[in-house]
Amino acid sequence: MADDNRTLTLFATRLRQMILHYREVRKENDELYAMVDTKEQEIKRLESQLEQARNDYNSLKMARMVELTDGDMESAKKRLNRLIREVNKCITLLSSGN
Repeated sequence: MADDNRTLTLFATRLRQMILHYREVRKENDELYAMVDTKEQEIKRLESQLEQARNDYNSLKMARMVELTDGDMESAKKRLNRLIREVNKCITLLSSGN
C-alpha cells in the first residue's frame, strides 16, 4: 500500500511537472508566433520601401536623361546660332565685295 501511494504521488508530481512544462512551451510558442508575425510585417514594410526606392530611382534616372537631353539641346542651339552668325558674316562680306 505504501508503494502504491508513493507511485501515485510520484505520478501526480510528474504530471504536474509535465503540465507546467507544457504551459511554458505553449507560452514560448505563442511568443515565437507573435515574433514571426512582427517580422513578417517588417519584411512587408521593407519590401514596400524597396519597391518605392526602385521606382524613385527609375524616375530620377529618367529625369536625368531628360535633363541631359535638354542640356544637349541648349548646346545645339548655341552652336546653331553661332553658325548662323558666321553665315551672316560671310553673306555680309560677299555682299560688300560686289
